[in-house]
Amino acid sequence: MLAGATVTLLNMGVRQLGGLQNWELGGFDSLVRLQPDSGPDPRLLVVGISEGDIQALGRFPISDEAIAQTLTKLQKYQPKVIGLDLYRDLPQPPGHQQLLAQLKAPNVVAIAKLSDSESPGVPAPPGIPPNRVGFNDFVLDTDGVVRRNLLSVSQAQKTHAFSFSMQVALLYLKDRLLPKNSPINPKQMNWGKAEFVPLTSDSGGYANIDARGYQILLKYRSAKQVARQVTIRQVLKGEVDPSWVKDKIVLIGTTAPSTRDVFLTPYSPVKKQSPKMPGVLLHAQMLSQILSAVLDGRSLFWMWPEWAEILWNVAWAMVGGVVAWRIQHPGRAGLVGVAALMGLLAISFGIFTGGGWVPLVSPALGLVVTGGGVSAYRKLYDAFHDSLTGLPNRDLFVDCLGRAIANTRGRRSYLFAVLFLDLDRFKVINDSLGHLAGDELLMSVVLRLRASIGRGDTVARVGGDDFAILVRNVDVGSAVDLADRIHQALIVPFELKGQEVFVTASIGIAIGGEPAATVREQPEHLLRDAHTAMYRAKALGTGRYQVFNASMHALAVERLQLETDLRMALKRQEFLVHYQPFVSLASGRIIGFEALVRWQHPLRGLISPVKFIPVAEETGAIVPLGEWVLEEACRQLRLWEEMFDFDRPLIMSVNLSGKQFAQPDLVDRLKAILRATGLSAESLKLEITESVVMDDVESAIAVLKQMKGLNVKLGIDDFGTGYSSLSYLSRFPTDTLKVDKSFVGRMELESEGENVAIVRTIVALAHALGMDVIAEGVETAAQLAKLRSIGCEYGQGYFFSKPLPRDEATALMASRPQW
Repeated sequence: MLAGATVTLLNMGVRQLGGLQNWELGGFDSLVRLQPDSGPDPRLLVVGISEGDIQALGRFPISDEAIAQTLTKLQKYQPKVIGLDLYRDLPQPPGHQQLLAQLKAPNVVAIAKLSDSESPGVPAPPGIPPNRVGFNDFVLDTDGVVRRNLLSVSQAQKTHAFSFSMQVALLYLKDRLLPKNSPINPKQMNWGKAEFVPLTSDSGGYANIDARGYQILLKYRSAKQVARQVTIRQVLKGEVDPSWVKDKIVLIGTTAPSTRDVFLTPYSPVKKQSPKMPGVLLHAQMLSQILSAVLDGRSLFWMWPEWAEILWNVAWAMVGGVVAWRIQHPGRAGLVGVAALMGLLAISFGIFTGGGWVPLVSPALGLVVTGGGVSAYRKLYDAFHDSLTGLPNRDLFVDCLGRAIANTRGRRSYLFAVLFLDLDRFKVINDSLGHLAGDELLMSVVLRLRASIGRGDTVARVGGDDFAILVRNVDVGSAVDLADRIHQALIVPFELKGQEVFVTASIGIAIGGEPAATVREQPEHLLRDAHTAMYRAKALGTGRYQVFNASMHALAVERLQLETDLRMALKRQEFLVHYQPFVSLASGRIIGFEALVRWQHPLRGLISPVKFIPVAEETGAIVPLGEWVLEEACRQLRLWEEMFDFDRPLIMSVNLSGKQFAQPDLVDRLKAILRATGLSAESLKLEITESVVMDDVESAIAVLKQMKGLNVKLGIDDFGTGYSSLSYLSRFPTDTLKVDKSFVGRMELESEGENVAIVRTIVALAHALGMDVIAEGVETAAQLAKLRSIGCEYGQGYFFSKPLPRDEATALMASRPQW
């Protein structure tokens, strides 16, 4: 609405200054040409003086004698009125007296030309009374087109009161109807069935026109033939049907272009030949308009008052604004806009046909300009706002943050806070209830966030389920209080699709505006710091908040560098496989190895798996890395089998990550590696943590059975630390349970305590399910003795050996140790 009103005011201002007048007049001409042709007026006959007549009569102006003879011939057919549209102020011998005698007939109207500041007038022939003389004064618009009919001028200003066409009409209707002044509007003239309302200086599409005298808009009857036409030679030869003349109005004038009595009309632009209309035909148009209005009730043109035109322009400007705002697709918006323009043209044409001239160009301009302006604003708005919630997006939030930083410079005690909020487990809601429910949840969360912050604060959506909040003029304590309020606001469950949904959020807080930092602070850095703190909060659990400190950024940078190096490490062959032996507790001999990956960084040295394995899991690099470790371990065991003669086949144990386990082609990859390395499937053991198989138990069982079908051995790593269900454990086709080192490490501290009982229970459970047990983390002889006493089959740990490089592991086997 505001855009429509603004454009309308500008539009009306330009229109009042005349900036749109030529366009509006062009619109008027187009509407005139669209109207159906009414055909010739049967009340009129035009006697034209053509080029052939001039040549036949031998001169121009033609003689008074020829005009007098024409009048004599016509009078025999009893016309009601004869209008002589020829200047005869000067004699054109021969036959001047003869012409003056004919002009004394009571049904003849002569023409004169009014004088003005630019040209002298032309008087009427001598002896003609004033009530049978009309002035010939076509009113030309600025482009030279005749669109107005000047009916009369004031007696105080001019000698002749009525125009030629008006004088002929008055004489034609004198026995039936006479014009009267309107009792309501003193400027209006009522005549028969018509109400003649004069034009004002800004009527219709005009702006400050010459409004002298009593003017009306000229309503053209026909573009082709306004009246039946004959030539003056036909009249002189008697080749005219008397019925064409009897009781009719006969107009005599020149139709030859060479006489230059021709004028531009609204029809001129589409005429390839003779684009101008002779003056006598223009007078016929004017006369037909008057008679059709007075006698037939054919409407004259009316115009709206200025307030109505303003409402008309406002309405169409708003149509353009609504179309641009509601329809986002540019193609559809363009089609609807074109349809609106066509509707405007149709309505304007309907009004025009009914006799009204309303502005066409200014509302069309308002529609287009408002539509274009609103569309541009919408694109700008969409560029900086979220389409779902209507909140500012990241770009606009960063801009607000930049202005907040600028406001702190030079102010000692002005601090602000940036809160980065991420909804915990939002993906679960999307996957379970659908994206529409997820969108509904986001909108509900936005309402609670807005209710939690102050009016001067800004909340923005900066990601799928990520929000950023800028809180002005606060300290750390106030920012923490706000985080608590947000957590409290989210405690109340949300109603989604008829069920309650609980949502928590992880919030990171970064404080800006500190004097030591304002010079170097950047909005992107503050948002990054709040984001880093949010990740720290999420790592500590759900529904928490953390305030950013510099160490968090250092860790984030280190992690990013680690991730970058990790992506290139496999290509650069920076990974190594170390081997830690399994020992049979009964014989004390090595029965196999566990393959453990190590990263030899060219600059940072040996990097602990504790640092890079979680990063590899998160980035997906664990899949190619795990496959490489598996193939390398299988190839190494095959080499050892060729080097040593074992009492029993060695076992190579390799860990499978969760992402590897989820690969749909995992079994095919295992087959390919065993085939490429030549290792027997019975010599390979694959270890999976219990958390991996418990995520989707049925799918996990199906995959485990497929791998078991290859005859590889399967083990569950770190048993006892997860959340295994004993009912599912019996269904897993596994061969080994691996007792976590956390239980083994505390066994020697107690003779028969809790941890010993846990290990004893795991061993008994495994044996009951037909599985053997490996205890990892064996570091002392006491632990070894305790494990032997409770029946554990195998052990692994630093008591036997630390993980060794390939060559050292080979040397260890060659020494054939026994523990």
